[in-house]
Amino acid sequence: MVETEKLIEIIKSTKPFFENRAAAGDIKVKGRADYATQVDESVQRYLLDEFAKLYPEIGFLGEENYSGENVSGATWIVDPVDGTTNLIHDYRQSAVSVALAVDGQIVLGIIYNPYTDELYYAGAGKGAYKNGKKISVSAVCDMEHSLISIGTSPYYHEYAENNFEVFKKIFLQCEDIRRSGSAALDLARVAEGSCEAYFERNLKIWDYAAGMLLVEEAGGKVTDYAGTRIGTDVTVNDVVAGNFKLQEALLNILNK
Repeated sequence: MVETEKLIEIIKSTKPFFENRAAAGDIKVKGRADYATQVDESVQRYLLDEFAKLYPEIGFLGEENYSGENVSGATWIVDPVDGTTNLIHDYRQSAVSVALAVDGQIVLGIIYNPYTDELYYAGAGKGAYKNGKKISVSAVCDMEHSLISIGTSPYYHEYAENNFEVFKKIFLQCEDIRRSGSAALDLARVAEGSCEAYFERNLKIWDYAAGMLLVEEAGGKVTDYAGTRIGTDVTVNDVVAGNFKLQEALLNILNK
């Protein structure tokens, strides 16, 4: 349906936007701990224009200027900068996340870290890849030897007490925990097997759509906190991703 190599070329050409520190410092406050920079807006506008040239029939749902529309038909789901707070601080853990949904199913996912040139790609039924090499989720089966990635839901401070109680429980059972500040990169790392699982509350569809397909195509599992497979009909979800064993273990802890 789409020419993947051309899409990857377009997505990788966003790198200069991330290197513009003046644009990264041009900040708009959207809410508590929720920001957009000129980089976010410029990358989204660039991808919208470039995708429209190639595929004018495909809709576009992006984080910036989102007005509540739902995914329908064939739609790009785009987070131009996943990890905006990281970008502002030059923490260098941010990504472009692009997914394609067709009739309610994610059929393509691409995540690009412009700082490291790591490019993750998955196609439905075609496997998951990092820089052209096939990847798979970790084979670690026990919490004691697992590295678990967490998300703090920074826009929702009302969840902090419960979240950090859960983080402590998991920390005491696993080898260690990590937080990158980018849901897309956290999901990509689950897909490549560098961490066993990841979870976070109240993620938006553009945060997890591409990463969800990556994890599934790499042999893992992604659900909401109730254990239900996530679709495109709801644009906000609690997300738990991992290899099958650790994903199930996390669900058990989260639902106690």
